[in-house]
Amino acid sequence: MFAEPGFFGTKAALYMDIVTLFFALLPLLLAFSIRFAVKGDYERHFKSQVAVLALTLVMVVVFEVGVRISGGFTEFLKHSSINKYFFFAFLIVHILIALAAVAGWIYLVIASWITYKREGAQAVYFQKHRIIGKWIFAALTLTSIMGCMIYLFLFVM
Repeated sequence: MFAEPGFFGTKAALYMDIVTLFFALLPLLLAFSIRFAVKGDYERHFKSQVAVLALTLVMVVVFEVGVRISGGFTEFLKHSSINKYFFFAFLIVHILIALAAVAGWIYLVIASWITYKREGAQAVYFQKHRIIGKWIFAALTLTSIMGCMIYLFLFVM
């Protein structure tokens, strides 16, 4: 998986194609989950959020292990025409947004679970939850787009 060629037909390994495909689809998975809350099905919303979050964390681990096994970003950059200074600045911004988004997402899931256990489903989905959720959705979507761009920078350009 970490050395096998990917299915996109680029220079990327299989794990990179799988992870990139997942993150490209992540905003759609989140939107699908959010739709449950909009319809008032809070239990499905919560369960789908936990499932997508867990799968996201698994994909991050697969990605991190794969990058380390593959020699890191500097190894990928050897075969790319992208400027390394631009790339590393872009990568740092991407990582900062991703860390904030995932930390916020984990916080929202845990805080919602605690509120749900104390006060019930209706208490969880208050205005603050919606506002935080929208910011997290936007940050995760931006992170997904930037991740796909990084894939293009490293394996297509």
